[in-house]
Amino acid sequence: MEISRAHLPRTIANRIFDHVREDTGHEICGLVSAKDGKALRCQRIPNIAQDKRNRYRMDPAALVRALFEIETRAETLYAFYHSHPFGPAVPSAIDIAEANYPEAIYLIVSLSTSGVLEMRGFHLGNGESREVELEIS
Repeated sequence: MEISRAHLPRTIANRIFDHVREDTGHEICGLVSAKDGKALRCQRIPNIAQDKRNRYRMDPAALVRALFEIETRAETLYAFYHSHPFGPAVPSAIDIAEANYPEAIYLIVSLSTSGVLEMRGFHLGNGESREVELEIS
């Protein structure tokens, strides 16, 4: 179900920001799980893309393990996240084309905003992107 507004606890946002800061020259990626529609935890997934500076590709084995763990804990997939180290926090044409979970939120963190990390959320599917109002508190 697509939503127009999403809440992300500050602790999860900070974990994502920490992940981005640890590898500022490459795109990083991971996912966020939820229980009863509330984001609970984030999990890093290794980026195995050939050119990590401009692309991300989640390690398939790690992604399957993470999705299995989510199911085992009776949680749901809430969001995927990745960074754009050299571009804005908006989905690229590749991000839109490769999105396979239309029910999930895609969080994008940009590092190209004068040293300030910016995070925005989107629903991606059917060749389109629709921004989700993201509240971090």
